Amino acid sequence: MDYQKGERIYFMITAIPIHEIINILERQLDNLFSCSEDDRTIITHVITKEGGALFRLEKCFAPNPNKYYHREGQTFFNPFHSGQYNIFLYFVSNEVWKEGYTLLADKIYFLNKSLNADDLFYEVELPEFFMLDHPMGSVMGRAKYSNGFSFSQCCTVGNNRGVYPVIGDNCEMCMNSAIIGNCVIGDNVTLGAGALVKDTDIPSNSLVFGQSPNLIIKKKKE
Repeated sequence: MDYQKGERIYFMITAIPIHEIINILERQLDNLFSCSEDDRTIITHVITKEGGALFRLEKCFAPNPNKYYHREGQTFFNPFHSGQYNIFLYFVSNEVWKEGYTLLADKIYFLNKSLNADDLFYEVELPEFFMLDHPMGSVMGRAKYSNGFSFSQCCTVGNNRGVYPVIGDNCEMCMNSAIIGNCVIGDNVTLGAGALVKDTDIPSNSLVFGQSPNLIIKKKKE
């Protein structure tokens, strides 16, 4: 289904009409917290506006190679796919916060955490294109993220003494891995399961195993 708002046309196919997706979100908020008429107006605005949550979702999903993100050669959004809905709620909460409605952003962030068991805070600026796969138990802190970032279950990005990592393009975090503190992670880096990088720079095109300061860093094939 194409959805037209003003002069912007969204070519993303959705499993159900977009107004039904918005209605589901509003009912979820109302069941857990509250959702006033003003809240509903703001939610519809941030989802459908030019450059809003729906626009960002389409740009995020388009490069994703996962078969569930595409149908009939087009980008596909299914709100009943928990990973897709997880990303959607992050974008909505981030857009609501940018509009200055912090209390509503808190509700949507809380809803997202309750439904998906991960922590994507609305003030954290995740990149235009990122991926997640079974992300339960993961916490993404206020690092500087780049496109192609992906993470799995029980991953952590956080600070050490107030300093957060800088993460390059196409960084992949496998299950139970962590990037903590004053780190510069290069492009095309994969953190193996259980890896802990703390206050350590990692060169581009690396496979990382073990825990700081005893990391094993192997060169990836280009």
